[in-house]
Amino acid sequence: MVRIAALSDIHGNLPALMAVHKAIDAARPDYVAICGDLVFNGPDPAGTLALVQELQRAGAFVTLGNTDLAVADGDIAASFPWFTDGAPDAYLAAAEWARDQIGDDGLDYLRRLPSERRLRVGEDLVIFCHASPGSLTDGLGTDLDPVVTIDRVSRTDAKVIVCGHTHLPEVREVGWRTIVNTGSAGYIFDGDPTASWALIEIDEDRVSAEIHRTNYDVMAASDAVSARGLPGDVYRAATIRTGKLVR
Repeated sequence: MVRIAALSDIHGNLPALMAVHKAIDAARPDYVAICGDLVFNGPDPAGTLALVQELQRAGAFVTLGNTDLAVADGDIAASFPWFTDGAPDAYLAAAEWARDQIGDDGLDYLRRLPSERRLRVGEDLVIFCHASPGSLTDGLGTDLDPVVTIDRVSRTDAKVIVCGHTHLPEVREVGWRTIVNTGSAGYIFDGDPTASWALIEIDEDRVSAEIHRTNYDVMAASDAVSARGLPGDVYRAATIRTGKLVR
């Protein structure tokens, strides 16, 4: 049996990442994957990135997220294609602030991240991506038309698709594939203000996955965002505090 711990969408929330890191250490998985959106929005992008790099040095698979692209290269249209008239000022300010916080070395690191990683477990292929195979922005939300979902998961031969982006954790089977959406380890949207991550087990032909929730100091993270004073921070702080998207 192979066990994989996966997380995504940390969004610069270092207290949440530290708590998840401790929980994952206790679970003792064979592999760890971090599926993008590392630094944008949260109070400590530099500290978050340092811990992500530490985990990568220990063997973690790390991939790029759409907001990492916004921070690293300022390509707002590619990062947020749903804003057809340009991204709001609050997004631009948050990307610029994170860019300043992580510095040149951090930017170089983000620019080198792949958009996908793959792992072969016996006869089964596992893909780690941010939104869906082949895309940083086309998510795999449960509200999609089933035809769209099938189209998006059919972009890969992988039996297990590990992703994030929607900030809503779930495990779902689509045909012979298993989608494991890890939710968010720092900016969750389902109303439970904890950090979410997934533990996947692959044993010959059997795939199982479970979403885990880890408590952390939500108020400290929320207060740190509020104290920053960027446009939109009052909404970001409320989102962290409540576990629901506030805007």
